[in-house]
Amino acid sequence: MNGIEKITKQIASEAETEIASVLAEAENTAAGLTEKYAAEAKAAGEELLRAGRESADQRVQRQERTARLEARKDILGLKQQLVSAAYDKAKEAILALDTDKYVAFLAKQACAAALTGSEEVILSGKDRAALGGKIIAAANAALAERGLPGELRLSDETRPISGGLVLRRGSIEVNCTLDKLLEMSRGSLDAEVASVLFG
Repeated sequence: MNGIEKITKQIASEAETEIASVLAEAENTAAGLTEKYAAEAKAAGEELLRAGRESADQRVQRQERTARLEARKDILGLKQQLVSAAYDKAKEAILALDTDKYVAFLAKQACAAALTGSEEVILSGKDRAALGGKIIAAANAALAERGLPGELRLSDETRPISGGLVLRRGSIEVNCTLDKLLEMSRGSLDAEVASVLFG
């Protein structure tokens, strides 16, 4: 072997050693980078999973709150319907009173609403024809007991009302129809009606 071949062999051997060393270092670096990025990817994945779970939990909680509110709203609506139905039943019960009790009820309303005792009483056509005279007589007797002149008079005019009466003096009217009386009672009686209905 001559000197050139020896040098060439030496260079080749050193180059192979260098290449092996660079490859080993590259493999170590690649393994380190792979491990580093795998750890980062795992951490990022866990963070995404945690954030996803948290977001899903929040959505579920929002949906539960919304469902509870909707259920409460539906229950409240149903309760309001039942309270309204109770008032409708009360109206039916008043209209179904026997004649003497119905006359006494209307006379009491006229007496309570009268300011001077000389107002005009307007009834439904049906009540005017069947009970007008009795209502006026009973109301005037009650007014006399109150110390007011019992001078209520039956109007020739009738109104399309289901029951009750309207008291008029000049241009001033006091609405004592059943619908108005029940409507005015709602504010003060709703809680009591709801208590009876729902406990």
